[in-house]
Amino acid sequence: MPVSPYRIEPLQKQHERGTFASGSEPLDRYLRQQARQDAEKHVAAPFVLVAPPAHEVLGYYTLSASTVAADELPAELAKKLPRYRQLPVTLLGRLALDRTMRGQGLGEHLLLNALHRAAVAAAEIASMAVVVDAKDEAAIAFYRHFDFMPLQAQPARLFLAMGTVTKLFGQLP
Repeated sequence: MPVSPYRIEPLQKQHERGTFASGSEPLDRYLRQQARQDAEKHVAAPFVLVAPPAHEVLGYYTLSASTVAADELPAELAKKLPRYRQLPVTLLGRLALDRTMRGQGLGEHLLLNALHRAAVAAAEIASMAVVVDAKDEAAIAFYRHFDFMPLQAQPARLFLAMGTVTKLFGQLP
């Protein structure tokens, strides 16, 4: 199996964010203007895709702790869970890939890396699912391809149960 020329790492000062262009101005602006502040204030954890030794950001995602209302979950899942009003989840807040990198499977690579990080963290800090807020129909289709399911009241808000995520990766550290 060939070694990937890419690495995903926490966003740092040396990462070059100015030329990043995903095609979504809100996602680009967030990376350029807000992501480092969110990291420093522990509001979100941004991770960036780079091709070392270069520091140019080719893609990124953010993770943070969140909750979801139990009554938003599908009934068959909710009945298996404790009867809490709010349940802990990991929010995959943003995921974006530079337009120049499309068509290489790197969006999937970013998603799988995010899911793996979420599963590792969930082994120590409870999280029953990964939740995403898809920005459009293309994003919904992307996440549905990976078995994310819509929450009942918000079809653009999708989730993947942590049990499914951990099965994907097998034994985690």
